[in-house]
Amino acid sequence: MNTQRKNDLNNLTDNRLTTSNRPPELMAPAGDWTMLRAAVNNGADAIYFGLDKLNMRAKAKNFTLDDLQELTTYCKENKVKTYLTLNTIVFEEELEELEEIIVAAKTNKVDRIICSDLAAADLCSKHQMPFCISTQSSISNSLAADVYKRMGAVRIVLARECSLEEIKKIRAKTDLEIETFVHGAMCIAISGRCFMSHHLFGKSANRGECVQPCRREYEVYDSAAKKSLVIGEDYVMSPQDLCTIEFVDKLIEAGIDSFKIEGRKRAPEYVAKAVSAYRQAIDLYFEGKLTTEKKKELLIELEKVYNRGFSSGFYFNVPSSEEYAGVEGSKATTRKSYVGKVLNYFKEIEIAHILIESGQIKTNDVLLIMGETTGVLEFNLEKVIVNDKEDQTAKRGDEVTFKTPSLVRRNDRVYLIEQVV
Repeated sequence: MNTQRKNDLNNLTDNRLTTSNRPPELMAPAGDWTMLRAAVNNGADAIYFGLDKLNMRAKAKNFTLDDLQELTTYCKENKVKTYLTLNTIVFEEELEELEEIIVAAKTNKVDRIICSDLAAADLCSKHQMPFCISTQSSISNSLAADVYKRMGAVRIVLARECSLEEIKKIRAKTDLEIETFVHGAMCIAISGRCFMSHHLFGKSANRGECVQPCRREYEVYDSAAKKSLVIGEDYVMSPQDLCTIEFVDKLIEAGIDSFKIEGRKRAPEYVAKAVSAYRQAIDLYFEGKLTTEKKKELLIELEKVYNRGFSSGFYFNVPSSEEYAGVEGSKATTRKSYVGKVLNYFKEIEIAHILIESGQIKTNDVLLIMGETTGVLEFNLEKVIVNDKEDQTAKRGDEVTFKTPSLVRRNDRVYLIEQVV
């Protein structure tokens, strides 16, 4: 943990605000069906997702208009709300398509739309479709919140640059629902509005196409001296990820209505782990059992999946120079490697039949099984039958059977989870 993050946590007080007894909504990203089911299975109250047009994560797999009915039906069966992101800037020639999507969302009973362009907000009002104002609008005061309330907004997603004290002040002056990010990637630009990707590669971040050139190693070149300096050691344009698990109780006490996890472009196991950790934290808080030790345990779990190191973001002050990623990729303490696929599943005895296609597995390994219907299933391998005989190890080409904690499906992918050395 960096020095700034330690100071942030040490400066917290135990004074509780008067808040309702209603837990905040836990909202998870859903970039595809596997992520969606992982979010639902691990306790999300709501999911946010995009279609193949007009959302800020164009490079995620996303869904289509044809998926809407199945998606909303599945979520309603599981008492999970659905929020459709239409949060890019919208050009003149896209207005008709924008309206068609909003009408389709209402027809298919999407709960809310998240938008930033005023055209989207106006069309939502026209069709009486509930809408939230995205963080891209940089709402950072109560007057701006009231403007959007008059337009018909039911929720504001505050600017990421708002501190916890500023959020409390806004909360005291508006009855609009307030949503903030609690976990995931942070951007060097103000509320994610950046032109670097557009200038360098013609891929606009404001249209959901960002290729994240800020995450890379850079070289400063002195043309007169013909010498250069590599500044990749600090990755000065790549912030660490936001993680609030160690002070999530303070966010609950601030009266925030919805906790949002970032990550529609990340892997399904990231969604499963993040949702599970924050679900436990919220539930334990309202049971009076969220201890410092439990927070540390949950932090260790969050460190196992993709992250660039953790920061408290802007909640206590402006992030310091210590809060850059330091690497281009992940600092996760574990990694997954593909080992095989599910050939069959015997529901009556809860046994999976697996073909090992790469590497090997052995008893006591941690396995991950993923699929569009299964979602994400992580478990310890207690016993394995290799080619009809009990054994300790299975290698490439072996067919194995073992018990799983819940149902898996044919062609689900099987991975081995290993510690990063």
